[in-house]
Amino acid sequence: MSTFISELQRRNVHRAAIFYGGGAWLLVQVATQVFPFFHISEGLVRAIVVVAMALFPFAMLFSWFYEWTPEGIKRESEVERAASITAQTGKQLDRWIIAVLGLAVVVLLADKFLLPRVMREPEEASIAVLPMANSTGDASNEYISDGVSEDLIATLSRLSDIKVIGRTSSFKFRKTEDDSKTIGEKLGVSYLLEGSVQKSGERVRVEVSLIKAADGSSIWAQTFDREFSDIFAVQSEISGTVAKQLKVSLVGNNAQTIALPSPNAPSNDNPAAYTALLQGNYYATRNNPADVRKGIGFFEEAIRLDPNYAMAHARLSYASNFLVSVYGDFKDAAEAEQLKQAARSEAAKAMALDPNLPEAHLALGQVQQLIDSDLVRAGQEYARAAQLGPNNHRVLNILYQFQVILGQYTAGLATARHMIELDPLDGSGYNSQGHALLMLGRYDEAETSIQKALELQPNSVAATGGLVSLRILRGKGAEALELAKGIKSPMVRANCLAMAEFAAGDQAAADAALKQFIAMGPGNESGVALIYALRQEPDAMFDWLERAWSGHDPGVLGIRGSLFFLRYKDDPRYLAFGRKVGVIGPDETP
Repeated sequence: MSTFISELQRRNVHRAAIFYGGGAWLLVQVATQVFPFFHISEGLVRAIVVVAMALFPFAMLFSWFYEWTPEGIKRESEVERAASITAQTGKQLDRWIIAVLGLAVVVLLADKFLLPRVMREPEEASIAVLPMANSTGDASNEYISDGVSEDLIATLSRLSDIKVIGRTSSFKFRKTEDDSKTIGEKLGVSYLLEGSVQKSGERVRVEVSLIKAADGSSIWAQTFDREFSDIFAVQSEISGTVAKQLKVSLVGNNAQTIALPSPNAPSNDNPAAYTALLQGNYYATRNNPADVRKGIGFFEEAIRLDPNYAMAHARLSYASNFLVSVYGDFKDAAEAEQLKQAARSEAAKAMALDPNLPEAHLALGQVQQLIDSDLVRAGQEYARAAQLGPNNHRVLNILYQFQVILGQYTAGLATARHMIELDPLDGSGYNSQGHALLMLGRYDEAETSIQKALELQPNSVAATGGLVSLRILRGKGAEALELAKGIKSPMVRANCLAMAEFAAGDQAAADAALKQFIAMGPGNESGVALIYALRQEPDAMFDWLERAWSGHDPGVLGIRGSLFFLRYKDDPRYLAFGRKVGVIGPDETP
């Protein structure tokens, strides 16, 4: 045995083993640390490990049977002992081993102190929840799978240290053929959550998988087969596990799964109430009066099944307010007042039931802004909503509009850019960014952003209207007129036509369009004032602003949100009116 060991030493097999092992370890460490930085597949790293292990015995056999000589590689048995240079080769191997071990120490130190900062930080805790597939085979049940997806987005968005992509962008990849890497790049995220929902009777089966966007590798997957009444616990467990997995893989937090209850769960866990809420959301988000009314009916049903359902009260308030204040869709003054009272009382109930619900503060802020015209209190509620839901896209959208109302264009631009970051395929963020840039006088950037909004949402009334205003400001009345003719909303189209006809130089057509728009009132007084602002008729403009204020037209608050109104900021009447309606502070000048 001692003779065999001596022979291993003479032939430098032990040195070859140390050198090979150190070199292989170094190669594997470099691959595992560097390859992910360049999005190289983990499969290649695994292949390197397997090959290195498989070649080890062959390397040892080679070192036993062969020797390096000045004439090249020869079989050891063909080299005379007196001519052997294994001693010199051993010394050379010792120097190589020292070099390899030195590099190994450098890699270890880099892995511990440098790589966590240089290479791991760019892979932020970011995720997109893709729309869950509806596996029931019944299209009418799609609101359930969509609802589960939306709940997961809403729940994860409550965590300030995780970037969660909004619904609009994530849902663009329903039944997509794009691979995970493409989706991740388009949405700017490192991880994707995908799966399916199948409801059969009173049971529900939810399959989910958390995957790494760069290579499609699965980080975690699980199937939940439960009673439908347990759907809230399932969503909480999924969200908590996702949060834990992202933190474990990115910042080394090995804590237990976090409990993340869904903000949409009823107080009594009544699945029928939850189903009614999902149906209400499904219709209310379609943004047309008929569907909003359908949504209101489902929200009322959810509240009947669970009177303490804070989210349902908040959504009912928001939908009622939207119907009367934004769409002006009501039969008569009595119904308008009924909708306003419903918005006010439902917001108060939501706040009382859950004061930490961002949507409750948002609903109350909307009541104070659009119905009560109390901008001070509205601003306080929006600030609290943003604090509780920093990644809530609806909160950010309202916050942006409020910032512009107060003339805070730079802050609004930052909010709009945050909206784009969280929902990069939603045109509203780009439109808001374009509007803010327009107010800051950066016309070229504004046009690029608004065009991007229209690219994402070609039929966007807001974006097209914004582009009409931009064309008028740039002296391109004819182009503005062509754009205005294609606007889908009758009220917005009539307003834009009256402005564009004037900008195009056709006074008779402009007068006729203005007369037609006035006839579409009441509720459009602020729009009439805007037309007179463009026509440079300040007396008529201020007269219609006063009418808008008396008629509770919420558009009257936009006098700092249009460059046409801002032309008159040096007129004493502008300052007085702005202070009266609350958009200009007592010690502030526009």
